[in-house]
Amino acid sequence: MSQELKDDERLVATGIEGLDDILGGGVTPDRVYLIEGNPGSGKTTLALQYLQEGVRIGEPGLYVTLSETQAELRAVARSHGWSLDGITLLELVAPEAELEPDNQYSMFQPSEVELAETTRTILAEVERMKPRRVVIDSLSEMRLLAQNPLRYRRQILALKQYFIGRSCTVFLLDDKSSDKEDLKLQSLAHGVVSLEQLSPEYGAERRRLRITKLRGRKYRGGYHDFVIEVGGLAVFPRLVAGEHDHGRRRGLLESGDAELDMLMGGGLQYGTSAVLLGPAGSGKSTFAMQYARAAAARGERAAIFAFDERLETILERTEGLGMDVSEDVAAGRIRIQPVDTAELSPGEFAHLVRTSVGDVEGAPGARIVIIDSLNGYLSAMPEERFLIAQLHELLTYLGHRGVVTFLVVAQHGLFGSMNTPIDTTYLADTVVLFRYFEAAGEVRQAISVVKKRSGGHERTIRELRLRSGGGLVVGPPLREFQGVLTGTPAALASGPSGSRRDG
Repeated sequence: MSQELKDDERLVATGIEGLDDILGGGVTPDRVYLIEGNPGSGKTTLALQYLQEGVRIGEPGLYVTLSETQAELRAVARSHGWSLDGITLLELVAPEAELEPDNQYSMFQPSEVELAETTRTILAEVERMKPRRVVIDSLSEMRLLAQNPLRYRRQILALKQYFIGRSCTVFLLDDKSSDKEDLKLQSLAHGVVSLEQLSPEYGAERRRLRITKLRGRKYRGGYHDFVIEVGGLAVFPRLVAGEHDHGRRRGLLESGDAELDMLMGGGLQYGTSAVLLGPAGSGKSTFAMQYARAAAARGERAAIFAFDERLETILERTEGLGMDVSEDVAAGRIRIQPVDTAELSPGEFAHLVRTSVGDVEGAPGARIVIIDSLNGYLSAMPEERFLIAQLHELLTYLGHRGVVTFLVVAQHGLFGSMNTPIDTTYLADTVVLFRYFEAAGEVRQAISVVKKRSGGHERTIRELRLRSGGGLVVGPPLREFQGVLTGTPAALASGPSGSRRDG
């Protein structure tokens, strides 16, 4: 067996589930890795999690701190509920006595005295305790001590050569305090993990990471969102739909309403997505809830991600329409999760969806996912680029899982010409159109199916009513009107000879 295969079999886990997934299981042992990022991006927390994992599996760890005190590190650990028992802390912060003017070096440069002494101290501690995992925090201090790029590079290279062959996997932390990206330092490391902290114009800060380099191993490229919570880093690997093609069995999702099922050509096929398009209050959310209730009645599960409404509002609205879902919510058949639009990243949202359909932690999987609304999803992350590409990946993934996905999209306006914030109709397999129209002095509502890739559907426009205590009612085709979708229809002298159905 080759040495490469042997390394693959004994990967070193970081203790961060999402990061290990991105790395393909962990990092190659007995190598030196660079963890870089601006202050506050999560380097210290990542390093402590890495050493905590070593303690869990019986591998001794050494944390060399050149910038923070032991008291500060223990405070960080306590904030996450950790104990540093089993981890050796080597503090090389300048003692208070060295700050006195009489004790400053005058004949020698710091690189000639302090850097050499610092290096000797680190190596002596490694020889004494023989750790399997080492963290050196941070390289910016060693860069300042060296005062010369050539001397600094040679010192890091010497450290790398020293650790090779000593059964020790090393994480070097760098706060990127140099004026430009240190590509020379990256070239010395076996792998590089870059952490970033972003500050949107509104809402909490957001963090992401990417693997800049990893020699000899396949990894998931691109940016991956993560958060720092109690317990450490929670990393959300970028969703790649092609990795989750499970070939789920297809079938039809019925609504439980005969007229609605007739309009939809019998139902919606599992593994497809539907865009519900129309102005505010036209019945889109109630339409989606009708399918969620029908699925719950059959013992299936539904997940609703509410960007626009609070849980209490949804429960009150459905109860008022005679579509009370409180028992289904209490029993877990329908899960309504309000989404805080100022706190969420695309990666974290994708993780929530994956969890809801049972792809994470073996949870019972939902067969219906409702995103209400897509306007809220887009507004939650106004500075994020490529949201539509991420949404396409998410819909493809849910299709592979055999899930029916409803995307609620509110159009601007009430009558006549409608404006959509972004065109998503090409993403969906089915497009259902909702409209207001005026007739006989009343504001009425209409529903029609304008697209359905899988199977046939009615081409008619039907009246839709939301009755207090009566729920959603789909009426007969509106054959006596023409121009319903314009909002101001005209009455026909006589209706057409019959409705045409496709498929």
